[in-house]
Amino acid sequence: MDELAEFQERARAWLSERSASFETVSGVAKAREFMAELHDAGFSGITWPKEYGGQGLGVAEERAFHKAAEGHSLPLAPFGIGLGMCGPTLVSIGTEEQKRRYVRPLLRGEEIWCQMFSEPGAGSDVASLQTKAVLDGDAWVVNGQKVWTTGAQFCDYGLLVARTDPDVPKHRGITMFVIDMHDPGVTVRPLRDMTGLSHFNEIFFDDVRVPLDQVVGEVNGGWQAAVTTLLHERVSIGTGRAGTQRAASFEALAERARAEGLTGDPSVREGLLDLYLQERAFDLFNARLSQEAKAGLHPGARGSISKLLLARLTLDSAAAAADLLGPLAYDPLEESSGGLDAEATARALTWAPGMALGGGTNEIMRNIIGERVLGLPREPQVDREIPFRDLKVGTQKETGR
Repeated sequence: MDELAEFQERARAWLSERSASFETVSGVAKAREFMAELHDAGFSGITWPKEYGGQGLGVAEERAFHKAAEGHSLPLAPFGIGLGMCGPTLVSIGTEEQKRRYVRPLLRGEEIWCQMFSEPGAGSDVASLQTKAVLDGDAWVVNGQKVWTTGAQFCDYGLLVARTDPDVPKHRGITMFVIDMHDPGVTVRPLRDMTGLSHFNEIFFDDVRVPLDQVVGEVNGGWQAAVTTLLHERVSIGTGRAGTQRAASFEALAERARAEGLTGDPSVREGLLDLYLQERAFDLFNARLSQEAKAGLHPGARGSISKLLLARLTLDSAAAAADLLGPLAYDPLEESSGGLDAEATARALTWAPGMALGGGTNEIMRNIIGERVLGLPREPQVDREIPFRDLKVGTQKETGR
């Protein structure tokens, strides 16, 4: 048995031995305990640098672990943003002190992270953000509001982008900070979505003092730092490492169709075929990205392709599940939907539209792919060289500031 096969077998054995305990985990505290065990067993931060708490292994080992984990419901949801976005950003552009302070606790689940970019007046146009940070002696003082922040209600730290220079064009006067979510000036208010749960939040900052050494990247270089985070985000979402969920796989829906005797229906067969082709395209594209990453090639803007593929796949799998299951697809009280978990399917169906919005809308993804992957002309931007304080964007339109 070669080393890779041995690693995968060790992961499979470790997961099987503990599946009865972690698959019934409820609550963030228990999820933290699981992450610590996962890290100590050598399966958290598989490709991350060893000097910061990772395992220092390759993409092949990471894929082997994900293969071994198929069929297990790992309680990783609270850590998706930290593992997929914040941690990789710190490893990419953080200071040595930041990496040594924050990465290992993140990988062990001791500290949970969130990402704070979007605002009420700055969603798809993140560079229009108005949360401001003003230098005051040995600290930056942050005031403003963020929204749609996933998991902030149980987070310890977060990455925030704020306006630090309103006298330059909007992309040039932004800085990224590490924020202590337990600071008394930080207020987190959960927002309930159509699933009935509170996956995301709005956050208010009132005179939050942030030490100078908590700047990530360069002062006024926050847009470049944010792009780094967003690239990691889209790769993480696209490869399914950020806790995304689909209503059902092709295999599960095909089994349901066979059980109901529907495989002779041309429309059912066509829908399943389309779903199969999308799954294969998605898997093969991500396999290519993984192979390139192993060779040292960063996916760059092509991560947006993966995210767009997953958004379409999520929506189409939801539509296919609804067609096959009928009313059962929307009834979480049903114990079974013909081989599918009814409650999980119902939640996935109501969650599916969010995949076309979270992490960048499908329209934004297509713009990025067109401009940065295909080399098409950029859309006109008349505000690109105008000082931010002279713009009427976001909520500034209302006040005329």
